[in-house]
Parts: sequence; structure tokens; C-alpha cells
Amino acid sequence: MAAGGDHGSPDSYRSPLASRYASPEMCFVFSDRYKFRTWRQLWLWLAEAEQTLGLPITDEQIQEMKSNLENIDFKMAAEEEKRLRHDVMAHVHTFGHCCPKAAGIIHLGATSCYVGDNTDLIILRNALDLLLPKSLILSRGVIKAYCNLRLPGSDSSPVSVSQLARVISRLADFAKERASLPTLGFTHFQPAQLTTVGKRCCLWIQDLCMDLQNLKRVRDDLRFRGVKGTTGTQASFLQLFEGDDHKVEQLDKMVTEKAGFKRAFIITGQTYTRKVDIEVLSVLASLGASVHKICTDIRLLANLKEMEEPFEKQQIGSSAMPYKRNPMRSERCCSLARHLMTLVMDPLQTASVQWFERTLDDSANRRICLAEAFLTADTILNTLQNISEGLVVYPKVIERRIRQELPFMATENIIMAMVKAGGSRQDCHEKIRVLSQQAASVVKQEGGDNDLIERIQVDAYFSPIHSQLDHLLDPSSFTGRASQQVQRFLEEEVYPLLKPYESVMKVKAELCL
Repeated sequence: MAAGGDHGSPDSYRSPLASRYASPEMCFVFSDRYKFRTWRQLWLWLAEAEQTLGLPITDEQIQEMKSNLENIDFKMAAEEEKRLRHDVMAHVHTFGHCCPKAAGIIHLGATSCYVGDNTDLIILRNALDLLLPKSLILSRGVIKAYCNLRLPGSDSSPVSVSQLARVISRLADFAKERASLPTLGFTHFQPAQLTTVGKRCCLWIQDLCMDLQNLKRVRDDLRFRGVKGTTGTQASFLQLFEGDDHKVEQLDKMVTEKAGFKRAFIITGQTYTRKVDIEVLSVLASLGASVHKICTDIRLLANLKEMEEPFEKQQIGSSAMPYKRNPMRSERCCSLARHLMTLVMDPLQTASVQWFERTLDDSANRRICLAEAFLTADTILNTLQNISEGLVVYPKVIERRIRQELPFMATENIIMAMVKAGGSRQDCHEKIRVLSQQAASVVKQEGGDNDLIERIQVDAYFSPIHSQLDHLLDPSSFTGRASQQVQRFLEEEVYPLLKPYESVMKVKAELCL
């Protein structure tokens, strides 16, 4: 960097996303080393393709560039940038310093966005691959559970492990196990009809499945900027190849394929359209909304003492109140998800103010918002995975809350049973109305338990159905088709979506043992 403090020093600000929250893998993908190493690879690819198509570039020059891809003098690059006020040319000079024979053909025909924008697209692709498939690299038989470096020219073959799919899988196990466990439903956070713990969890899973599909779609839709020149017309390359259109098209195609992209943009200005950044960050913002909703539900259920996130044996909930069991992981997810949701405003505004073929007021903004969006998404997914693998449910607490609310919900069933036993619907309705108000007064005015059923049990009017009350008050009879819906949802929508990730999730689990 041309300016800035000592980011390794406790006397200098460091982003908590990098220093405290995000995974080493995601931090590496957005690191200077990854970025500038990719610049050098792009310069090598360009030189190789230009040589293949007939430009006077020697094998010796190509080999010199290959041998120095990792040999980055960051101090020299910073000094060059301070002198030139241009980051790309600073690295052209720095690369040329260690490749004196190739110095004259580095960046031949290219503009800054050849390395800048194409590297950004490679980084976006690989960052999405860390959210979709959290990767393990198998290289020469040595498993390195580090990250999908996807450094151009690497001989590593990636084995993908989906981070988001793993969260969905854990929640699916949770939902299946508790598909029939009745719990009080809430609308407006007021007691409503019963549902099941598993059915409620499926609401969370459904949102995450949509996020998984959207992440995969936006990843698959990414296109390479390619070899386009200063305003996207490829004029410089047309001149290099003496007006040969076919060779210019081949050059673009060859570099695109070397970078691992199936397609490149046909039309660009100096940059790829900044609508791409909107698409990517919109999907991440939507993921943030899903995680915020899930973790808010968990926080509310923790307050009700019905469900808790994992709580470590030595974990401290409060410095002042030793009994506290605060849902700090869920709170962290909500806090960071809010930040993630706001970041989409940056690319929206950036795309709207790009004049003609390009303006540079996108650069500084994109350095911040793209990295922060992915580091934040990485953090909340890692944290949600931890939560999903250790959720604790308290059935007795759930049962007690059902008992408090169920008598009122059961009144319609009681009326129907009385009518079947020969009673009048209107007479029964009035009886229950009076008894319900008396019971409600005990709950609200005296702080007592709901005693409506006890009042019905001692009222002779209801004697024809006294023997049926236990059956009429069975919580499972109030959950409708919840358990069947869970089973069908998992079998028809969730498991097929997770199937491509099954084998690699198993590999991940074994490596974590």
C-alpha cells in the first residue's frame, strides 16, 4: 500500500472483520498477496497467449515470469506507488525488476483494468466458492485444510465443502428429529395456533435454501472481463496483431479459458459493468436478512427458555450477573447481518454514477465494500454453523407454555364435542365465554395459572364430555399437518438440493475429527 498505518501494530486500527471474526481462508482471498500474485498470473497468461498467437515473446521471457510469480517485493511496490501514484504501474515496475528479460513485454497492450477488474472477478468467484464450497486443497497427496486458493497455475485440485449447505444440513437434522414436537406458534409475538419445533425450523431452512440457490446462480453467472483495452474496443490489441480480428478474439478467449471462466463479456467499457457488484452483494445482503431472522428467533426463544444456542462450560454471560446465559453468537450474527445488508447500497450508488466508459470514483469504495461483504458473510455463516450444530431444546418448558395457552385454543373443539353430545352450540359458547373470562382474570389480575379446564371439569353442564377432555387437549391434535409438511419439504426440496455436497461434507467431517 502506498499509505496507511502499521496494520500489525496494536497502535494502528485493524478491521475487526479480519482480526477478530472472518476465517483465515476468506481473509487470504482478499489479501494483498493473493491480489498481486493474481495480477502477475494475469500478466503471464497474457504473454503466453500473445506468444502463441505470434507476437515476438520468447520462451525465456515466459519462464522468467513463471519463476517470479511468488517473488513479490511489497516494500518496493509501496515505494513505487508512492512515487508514481499508480498502483498497477508500481507493480509492473516491481515485477519487471525481478524479471529484467521480460520487463519490456509485461502488460503489453493492456490497461490497468485488465489486471484490476479481472482479478476482482477471480476474487469474487473464489470468495463465492468459499461460501458455497468451503474448500480443502489436496496437493501432492497432502491435505491442507486451509482454503481454495485457486491461484492461477496451481496444481492443487479442490475438494469442495459447502459452508452454507452444511448449515442447512444440520438444521435439517434438527427439524427431522423434532418434526412432531408441538410448540406454541406466535403471530405478532402473541400466542397463536400450535406448530412444531421442526416445522418452525423449516421456515429457517427454506430461506437458507433460497440463499444457496441464489449464491450458486450468481456464481455461475459471473463472466470474465477479458482482454478489452482502455475503453473496451480492443483497439490496442488490434494494432498489436496488425488488424487481425480473429487473433484478437482468440487472445480474449485464450486468457478467459486460462482464468477458468466459461464466458467473457462481449461488451465492456474500461471496466466490467458495476451491475455485477450489485448482483453479488444483493445476494449476500439477502443471506444477511435470512441469518438475522433466524438468530432473532433464537434470541426470542432463549428469552422464553425454550431453546438455547451452545453455551460453553467456562463461558461467562455477564461480568456483573453470573447467572446470565446470553445468546451472544446469535447477537453477533444479527449485528453483523445488519452491516451486511447495508453494504449493497455502495455498489448501487457506484453503478449509477459511472460516467460513460468509466470513472475512478468506484475504486476506493469497491476496495472496502466488496471485501467487507464477503468477510461479513463468511463470519455469520461460520457462526450460524456453530449455532446449528449445538442448539438445545427444552421440551418441558415448551410443554408448560402450551398448557398455559392451550385451554383457550381448545374451546372450539370443546364446543364441537358438546354439540355432538346433544348440547346447544349457543348455550355452550356462552358458558365457555363466562368461564374463559374468569380464567383470564386469574391469569392477568392474580398472576395465577390458566384454570379454564379445571373450571370446565367441575361444571356439571360439561359432564357429557368430561371423559374426552384429555383427548381434546392433546397438543398433537392442534398441529395440523406440520409433521407431514416437514417430511415432504425435507424429502422433496432440501435433500435434493444438498445431494451434490453430501460426499464432500462427509470428508470435511472426517477431517475435523
